[in-house]
Amino acid sequence: MAFQIGEVSTDELIEAQAYVWNHTFAFVNSMSLKCAIQLGIPDAIHKHGHPITLSQLVESLHADNTKSQCIHRLMRVLVQSKFFIEDTSQEEARYWLTPASRLLLREASLTVVPFVLLILDPSFTEPWHHMSEWLTNKRHLTPFEAAHGSIIWEHMAHESGSDGLFEEAMSSDSRLVAHVLVRDYKHVFEGIETLADVGGGTGTMAKAIVDALPDIKCVVLDLPHVVAGLESTDKLSYVGGDMFEAIPAADAVLLKWIMHDWDDEKCLKILKRCKEAVASNSTGGKVMIIDAVVDVNREDNKVVEDQLYLDMTVMTYYNGKERSENEWAKLFSDAGFTSYKITHAFGVRSLLEAYP
Repeated sequence: MAFQIGEVSTDELIEAQAYVWNHTFAFVNSMSLKCAIQLGIPDAIHKHGHPITLSQLVESLHADNTKSQCIHRLMRVLVQSKFFIEDTSQEEARYWLTPASRLLLREASLTVVPFVLLILDPSFTEPWHHMSEWLTNKRHLTPFEAAHGSIIWEHMAHESGSDGLFEEAMSSDSRLVAHVLVRDYKHVFEGIETLADVGGGTGTMAKAIVDALPDIKCVVLDLPHVVAGLESTDKLSYVGGDMFEAIPAADAVLLKWIMHDWDDEKCLKILKRCKEAVASNSTGGKVMIIDAVVDVNREDNKVVEDQLYLDMTVMTYYNGKERSENEWAKLFSDAGFTSYKITHAFGVRSLLEAYP
């Protein structure tokens, strides 16, 4: 039966339109956030040291004075999305930072700026325009390939700056995750003397672990061109290789945000290599995975939304997937692991420990 406008009230009709518009224009939030970072708005407010007026902000940004009201309109959106606080108790409104905008300070130890700029880079937004094309034909592995003519790893290897932008984004995320891991979950490293960080890039996670836990030695495994030229120490070493072929033997293997890049068949290969790597440990060792478990924290709508957004993102870029606990359990079982444990440690992501 055709939809009849008369079947709904005027209020319902207008509310429905507003709902559609809210999602249609959601990209405005993302692009306003990117603009704020590029202009250095969080840094300007932080440097000011206390709530800043619009005129002071415009001056500190060296913005065109004729566009001061445009800065005001940009800040109005960012206040609405809770990236900044607006104090209107005085004659001229003043802006201050929130916990979220403190993560947008470029020099902050736990800054997320590189990650935001990566995801909002044109090369990473363009694939979303090709999703319907990808879903209706078999020509491409991913929407990313449909957009760029090559898979993401090939594209980054050949496009100047792309690989560095990606590594910087992953390192910034690793710094934040490592901070939480070694501060609040240090006990998961008890009994571990050697750790293999698989896909660990330039060693951001591994460095944080060995600095916080001096009794552990880490080896970082990544592609040869990623670790080329990186200097090893007694506590931290680098190995160029392929995780699908072999993983260095260790008491434990760490996979931070690796598994969601791959389909089940490839994840099974990775897990089998991990099992081989920890098999020589007298207590059986373990594999530690930091990734999403999509059917947890369902009472937190922000977590649920982020997990679903991440799932669509890895589908679009890598042909990967975020997994439910049942899907993780099947992977562990198929790879020969006897048990597993899930700790909901990082909001959107969890710590999964698999035991041979």
